[in-house]
Amino acid sequence: MLRIHFTAEDLGRTRMAGGPLPMWETVLSLHRLQRGDGGPLLTQWRRSVCPELPRAWKPLAALVPPQGYFPDFLTPPQAALDEALDRVLHTPRAELGRDMSALAQERTPSPWIRDLGEGRTPALTALGTAVTAYHRTAIAPYWDAILAQTRHSRTRAAEAALDEGTTGMLTSLPLPAHWRGRVLEISYPVEQDLHLKGRGLLLAPSFFCLRTGVTLLHNEDTPVLVYPVEHHVPDDVPQRSPDDHRQALAALLGHARAAVLEALQDGGTTTELARRAGVLPSSASQHTSVLRNAGLVRSVRRGRAVVHSLTPLGATLLRCGSLPPLLTRH
Repeated sequence: MLRIHFTAEDLGRTRMAGGPLPMWETVLSLHRLQRGDGGPLLTQWRRSVCPELPRAWKPLAALVPPQGYFPDFLTPPQAALDEALDRVLHTPRAELGRDMSALAQERTPSPWIRDLGEGRTPALTALGTAVTAYHRTAIAPYWDAILAQTRHSRTRAAEAALDEGTTGMLTSLPLPAHWRGRVLEISYPVEQDLHLKGRGLLLAPSFFCLRTGVTLLHNEDTPVLVYPVEHHVPDDVPQRSPDDHRQALAALLGHARAAVLEALQDGGTTTELARRAGVLPSSASQHTSVLRNAGLVRSVRRGRAVVHSLTPLGATLLRCGSLPPLLTRH
C-alpha cells in the first residue's frame, strides 16, 4: 500500500504535468518490453520496436529489471529529454551511491553498475549512450501517439478538478485508490509512506504505466506520482461484418473470453456476465481478470459485488473484432 499524506497546503500545490515525462516513459517502457504485458496497443508497440533496437540499449536491462526497484535518479521530472538526461548524467555521487546500493539489495551488481554508483565518467557516458539509443528507437518515433493517448486522461482530470477540486481529481484517476482522512491510499506492491510536507504533488500521466501508480523511493525534491492512462482508439476504425467480427474475436481471445467481452456491452456484475455469456461465475471472474490486465475492462467494487464495464479500448475491440496499427512510427 502506498500512503500519500496531504496537508491543506499540499492539496493547493498539487498539479498536473503538461504531459508524460520522457525519462519516466523510457524507464516504464523497459518494464513493458521485458515483461511482455499490457494489452493490444503495447503488443503492437513491442512488435514494432523489438526488431529495431540497437545493441547499445542493453546496459539498461541491468539497471531497470523487468519488475521491482529501479534507481530513482533515472526519472527526473524535466519535461524535455535533453534537460532530463543532463540531470541524470550530473546526478551527485552520493545520490548515485544510494540508488545503486538499493538496487544491489535485489540483484548482484555488475562491474558497470558498481562504477556507475561511484560516478565514474566512462560508466556515465555508457549510460547516456544507452538511454539515447533506446529512446531514439523505442520512444521518439511514437511520441505523438503517446501524447494523444495521455491527452484524454489529462482532460478528464482537469474537468474533475473544476467540478470537485483536487480531492475529486485524484480519485478520478484510473488508480485503485481511496481517501482515508487526508491520506490517499493506493494499492501498491510494497508498503510506502509519502509525506508531502507542503511541497505538493506532481501528477504525470503515462502510457507505459500499468494498473497502479508509481513513485520514487526517495521523494526529496519534487514528489511525483506517475499514473496509468486508459488506452484509446479512434472512432473511425474500419467495421467488419457480424460473422467476420465474431470469428476475429474468437480467434484473438478464444470463444469463451470473446463471449464474456460481448456480454460486457452493457456492463454488469460477474454473475450477470456469466449468465449472459453462458459460462460459470468462476470462469467469468477469470476471464474478466485477464481482460482487465489487458486494458479492455475496468472493475469497480460496489458493496459486495464487483461491477465490470468496457474501457474505450475494449469497446473498440468489441466493435471491430481487431485493432488497427495505432502506434505507428512517424
